[in-house]
Amino acid sequence: MSENLDKVKVYLDELGFALSSEDGEQELVIIDDEEQGIKNLVIDCEYPILVLEQVIMDVPQGTDGLYKRLLQMNRTLVHGAFALDEEGKRVLFRDTLQLENLDRNELEGSINALSIALAEYAGELIEFSKA
Repeated sequence: MSENLDKVKVYLDELGFALSSEDGEQELVIIDDEEQGIKNLVIDCEYPILVLEQVIMDVPQGTDGLYKRLLQMNRTLVHGAFALDEEGKRVLFRDTLQLENLDRNELEGSINALSIALAEYAGELIEFSKA
């Protein structure tokens, strides 16, 4: 187990998040907090960065306006961004932080940014997912 993963786990515990899954070899954990819209948020220590990534939805068949709107949404996010996976089949929320000087407030800010983004844009994202 790496000291970076240990530090992240301590911060998550202090913030009141329970781990739903952990892979010490891959240096990642997964957390859930459905009240905040967090479902399978992967937190991965990929030195020198910490990657936070959550699948939001599959890319719908009809993508009219989706990509433009995601870019517009990104402009309002305090941390992180909506992105596509490598295959272009899923919309993700993704943020990266520096591991070397990571602190609890920074990690909390990134997780809160995801929660706020989902609260603010859930209706639009649901409508896009129905297309």
